[in-house]
Amino acid sequence: METQPVKKNISSYIIQSQEDEIKRIALELHEGVGQTLYSLYTGMEFIESAVEQQEMKGYVADMAQMLERTIQEIRLLAVELHPPTLGTLGLLPAMKSYLKLYTSTYGIVIDLHNQGIEAAISERESITLFRVCQEALANIARFADTMSASITFQWKPNQLSINIKDQGKGFDVSEAMKKSTGIAAMIERMCLINGECKITSKISEGTSIDITLPLY
Repeated sequence: METQPVKKNISSYIIQSQEDEIKRIALELHEGVGQTLYSLYTGMEFIESAVEQQEMKGYVADMAQMLERTIQEIRLLAVELHPPTLGTLGLLPAMKSYLKLYTSTYGIVIDLHNQGIEAAISERESITLFRVCQEALANIARFADTMSASITFQWKPNQLSINIKDQGKGFDVSEAMKKSTGIAAMIERMCLINGECKITSKISEGTSIDITLPLY
């Protein structure tokens, strides 16, 4: 009788430990490595202004541009790992921030719709919902073969519903369930916060993912 709750508690602890580590890494990338590289970048700019030899000046400028691109990539990675807005502003602003990054990375336009009044949910629930949406969007980029999709948040007094839909090439859900750890993780994550994740898909017709979380 106690096996399932114990398993659920262990899974919850493992996922929370992973999230704590991801958050630490994201912060270190942004505040540690990112700031160090920025200091190097400003130093390269100073050297460029001081160098008189034109060939050397061009070389230093190229190095500065390379550092600038690296800084941007690290900042984008930090946001993807753990958006800073998730803990401060909540789920919806974090998703909006992530979708900008997603579109700039994959070229896929995501139409976001928000219906109802956003309710307060716990940080644990916010992180879980963000991760499930993130996995769903990553699957669209990897497999759907489409340039657009939509995500709809519907807030009701007793429930939050999120629908992620694309008109891509679709897949066989039963077969994917046997092979994809990502889909299994989405379902398990929602189960751990007493929510649900249902996936429906048809070949050549696209995929719809329905995520629900009870609100108390």
